[in-house]
Amino acid sequence: MSRPAGTLDRIVEDERINAGLGWALVAFLSLVAVASFLLGNLLWAGFAAFVVALALIPAAANRDWSVMLPWEVLALAAFPILGRTLSTMVATSRVATYLSVAALALIVAVELHAFTSVRMTAWFAVLFVVVATIATVGAWSVVQWLSDVYLGTAFLHSEHRLMWDFVAATVVGGVAGVLFEWYFRRVARVAPRLPDGVGDGR
Repeated sequence: MSRPAGTLDRIVEDERINAGLGWALVAFLSLVAVASFLLGNLLWAGFAAFVVALALIPAAANRDWSVMLPWEVLALAAFPILGRTLSTMVATSRVATYLSVAALALIVAVELHAFTSVRMTAWFAVLFVVVATIATVGAWSVVQWLSDVYLGTAFLHSEHRLMWDFVAATVVGGVAGVLFEWYFRRVARVAPRLPDGVGDGR
Protein backbone atom coordinates (compact mmCIF):
# COMPACT_ATOMS: atom_id res chain seq x y z
CA MET A 1 0.00 0.00 0.00
CA SER A 2 1.41 3.42 -0.93
CA ARG A 3 2.22 5.90 1.83
CA PRO A 4 0.86 9.44 1.90
CA ALA A 5 3.03 12.26 0.60
CA GLY A 6 3.26 13.87 4.03
CA THR A 7 5.22 11.04 5.67
CA LEU A 8 8.78 11.58 6.88
CA ASP A 9 10.33 9.36 4.21
CA ARG A 10 8.90 11.60 1.48
CA ILE A 11 10.21 14.71 3.22
CA VAL A 12 13.81 13.54 3.54
CA GLU A 13 13.80 12.35 -0.07
CA ASP A 14 13.41 15.96 -1.13
CA GLU A 15 16.55 17.25 -2.86
CA ARG A 16 16.92 20.46 -0.84
CA ILE A 17 16.00 18.96 2.51
CA ASN A 18 18.44 16.09 2.04
CA ALA A 19 21.14 18.59 1.08
CA GLY A 20 20.31 20.78 4.09
CA LEU A 21 20.56 17.86 6.48
CA GLY A 22 23.79 16.77 4.81
CA TRP A 23 25.35 20.22 5.13
CA ALA A 24 24.29 20.42 8.78
CA LEU A 25 26.10 17.14 9.45
CA VAL A 26 29.14 18.36 7.51
CA ALA A 27 29.17 21.51 9.66
CA PHE A 28 28.93 19.37 12.80
CA LEU A 29 31.82 17.16 11.69
CA SER A 30 33.86 20.26 10.88
CA LEU A 31 33.27 21.56 14.41
CA VAL A 32 34.32 18.19 15.84
CA ALA A 33 37.50 18.31 13.73
CA VAL A 34 38.33 21.82 14.99
CA ALA A 35 37.52 20.93 18.61
CA SER A 36 39.63 17.76 18.43
CA PHE A 37 42.50 19.75 16.97
CA LEU A 38 42.30 22.39 19.69
CA LEU A 39 42.25 19.66 22.34
CA GLY A 40 45.40 18.15 20.86
CA ASN A 41 43.68 15.04 19.48
CA LEU A 42 45.33 15.34 16.09
CA LEU A 43 44.49 11.86 14.81
CA TRP A 44 40.75 12.22 15.27
CA ALA A 45 40.82 15.80 14.05
CA GLY A 46 42.38 14.53 10.84
CA PHE A 47 39.91 11.65 10.65
CA ALA A 48 36.89 13.94 11.00
CA ALA A 49 38.36 16.34 8.45
CA PHE A 50 38.85 13.44 6.02
CA VAL A 51 35.19 12.43 6.39
CA VAL A 52 34.21 16.04 5.67
CA ALA A 53 36.40 16.05 2.56
CA LEU A 54 34.78 12.83 1.28
CA ALA A 55 31.32 14.25 1.96
CA LEU A 56 32.08 17.37 -0.07
CA ILE A 57 33.27 15.51 -3.18
CA PRO A 58 29.80 15.23 -4.84
CA ALA A 59 28.98 18.93 -4.37
CA ALA A 60 32.45 20.03 -5.46
CA ALA A 61 32.54 17.74 -8.49
CA ASN A 62 29.13 18.92 -9.69
CA ARG A 63 29.55 22.53 -8.51
CA ASP A 64 26.12 22.35 -6.92
CA TRP A 65 25.48 22.64 -3.19
CA SER A 66 22.37 20.46 -3.45
CA VAL A 67 24.31 17.41 -4.68
CA MET A 68 24.92 15.64 -1.40
CA LEU A 69 25.20 12.13 -0.05
CA PRO A 70 22.07 10.67 1.55
CA TRP A 71 21.92 12.23 5.00
CA GLU A 72 21.70 8.79 6.63
CA VAL A 73 25.24 7.96 5.47
CA LEU A 74 26.68 11.10 7.04
CA ALA A 75 24.69 10.49 10.23
CA LEU A 76 26.23 7.01 10.48
CA ALA A 77 29.67 8.58 10.09
CA ALA A 78 28.96 11.41 12.56
CA PHE A 79 27.67 9.29 15.44
CA PRO A 80 30.78 7.19 16.14
CA ILE A 81 33.05 10.22 15.70
CA LEU A 82 30.99 12.08 18.29
CA GLY A 83 31.05 9.02 20.56
CA ARG A 84 34.84 8.77 20.26
CA THR A 85 35.25 12.49 20.95
CA LEU A 86 33.03 12.42 24.03
CA SER A 87 34.07 8.89 25.10
CA THR A 88 30.47 8.15 26.03
CA MET A 89 29.11 4.95 27.49
CA VAL A 90 27.05 4.43 24.33
CA ALA A 91 30.03 4.42 21.99
CA THR A 92 33.36 3.63 23.59
CA SER A 93 36.62 4.64 22.01
CA ARG A 94 37.43 1.33 20.29
CA VAL A 95 33.86 0.60 19.18
CA ALA A 96 33.69 4.11 17.75
CA THR A 97 36.91 3.47 15.85
CA TYR A 98 35.50 0.38 14.13
CA LEU A 99 32.21 2.10 13.32
CA SER A 100 33.97 5.19 11.97
CA VAL A 101 36.21 3.14 9.71
CA ALA A 102 33.21 1.17 8.41
CA ALA A 103 31.39 4.47 7.83
CA LEU A 104 34.27 5.63 5.63
CA ALA A 105 33.98 2.50 3.50
CA LEU A 106 30.23 3.00 3.35
CA ILE A 107 30.62 6.60 2.16
CA VAL A 108 32.95 5.48 -0.65
CA ALA A 109 30.56 2.69 -1.67
CA VAL A 110 27.52 5.00 -1.72
CA GLU A 111 29.40 7.66 -3.70
CA LEU A 112 30.43 5.09 -6.30
CA HIS A 113 26.86 3.76 -6.46
CA ALA A 114 25.09 7.13 -6.57
CA PHE A 115 27.43 9.36 -8.58
CA THR A 116 29.27 7.09 -11.01
CA SER A 117 28.43 4.40 -13.54
CA VAL A 118 30.05 1.71 -11.36
CA ARG A 119 27.82 -1.34 -10.90
CA MET A 120 28.35 -3.95 -8.20
CA THR A 121 26.60 -7.28 -7.79
CA ALA A 122 25.08 -7.97 -4.37
CA TRP A 123 27.94 -10.19 -3.18
CA PHE A 124 30.61 -7.86 -4.55
CA ALA A 125 28.99 -4.83 -2.88
CA VAL A 126 29.25 -6.53 0.51
CA LEU A 127 32.80 -7.74 -0.22
CA PHE A 128 33.84 -4.25 -1.36
CA VAL A 129 32.73 -2.63 1.90
CA VAL A 130 34.40 -5.37 3.97
CA VAL A 131 37.71 -5.10 2.09
CA ALA A 132 37.59 -1.31 2.14
CA THR A 133 37.01 -1.40 5.90
CA ILE A 134 39.95 -3.76 6.48
CA ALA A 135 42.19 -1.68 4.20
CA THR A 136 41.22 1.49 6.05
CA VAL A 137 42.00 -0.16 9.41
CA GLY A 138 45.41 -1.09 8.01
CA ALA A 139 46.08 2.49 6.94
CA TRP A 140 44.73 3.77 10.26
CA SER A 141 47.07 1.43 12.14
CA VAL A 142 50.04 2.82 10.19
CA VAL A 143 48.94 6.35 11.07
CA GLN A 144 48.68 5.39 14.75
CA TRP A 145 52.11 3.75 14.64
CA LEU A 146 53.64 6.89 13.14
CA SER A 147 51.91 8.93 15.84
CA ASP A 148 53.37 6.65 18.52
CA VAL A 149 56.84 6.99 17.02
CA TYR A 150 56.91 10.71 16.29
CA LEU A 151 54.31 12.23 18.63
CA GLY A 152 54.90 10.05 21.69
CA THR A 153 51.37 8.64 21.83
CA ALA A 154 50.52 5.05 22.81
CA PHE A 155 47.77 3.89 20.47
CA LEU A 156 49.22 0.52 19.51
CA HIS A 157 49.80 -1.52 22.64
CA SER A 158 50.52 -4.96 21.17
CA GLU A 159 50.43 -7.00 17.99
CA HIS A 160 47.84 -9.29 19.60
CA ARG A 161 45.47 -6.40 20.16
CA LEU A 162 46.10 -5.17 16.61
CA MET A 163 45.07 -8.55 15.20
CA TRP A 164 41.82 -8.42 17.16
CA ASP A 165 41.29 -4.95 15.74
CA PHE A 166 41.37 -6.48 12.27
CA VAL A 167 38.94 -9.22 13.32
CA ALA A 168 36.53 -6.67 14.78
CA ALA A 169 36.87 -4.45 11.71
CA THR A 170 36.03 -7.42 9.48
CA VAL A 171 32.84 -8.12 11.44
CA VAL A 172 31.78 -4.46 11.48
CA GLY A 173 32.66 -4.16 7.79
CA GLY A 174 30.44 -7.14 7.05
CA VAL A 175 27.54 -5.48 8.84
CA ALA A 176 28.17 -2.24 6.94
CA GLY A 177 28.31 -4.19 3.66
CA VAL A 178 24.96 -5.84 4.34
CA LEU A 179 23.54 -2.43 5.32
CA PHE A 180 24.75 -0.95 2.02
CA GLU A 181 23.30 -3.79 -0.04
CA TRP A 182 19.97 -3.89 1.79
CA TYR A 183 19.29 -0.23 2.48
CA PHE A 184 21.26 2.03 0.16
CA ARG A 185 20.87 -0.21 -2.91
CA ARG A 186 17.39 -1.65 -2.35
CA VAL A 187 15.38 0.53 0.08
CA ALA A 188 16.60 4.14 0.06
CA ARG A 189 15.74 6.06 -3.09
CA VAL A 190 18.70 8.24 -4.00
CA ALA A 191 17.46 9.65 -7.31
CA PRO A 192 14.76 11.97 -5.87
CA ARG A 193 17.40 13.57 -3.60
CA LEU A 194 19.60 14.69 -6.51
CA PRO A 195 19.18 17.48 -9.06
CA ASP A 196 18.12 16.48 -12.58
CA GLY A 197 21.00 15.17 -14.65
CA VAL A 198 23.14 14.08 -11.68
CA GLY A 199 23.96 10.39 -11.38
CA ASP A 200 22.12 9.40 -14.52
CA GLY A 201 24.29 6.32 -14.77
CA ARG A 202 22.72 4.68 -11.75
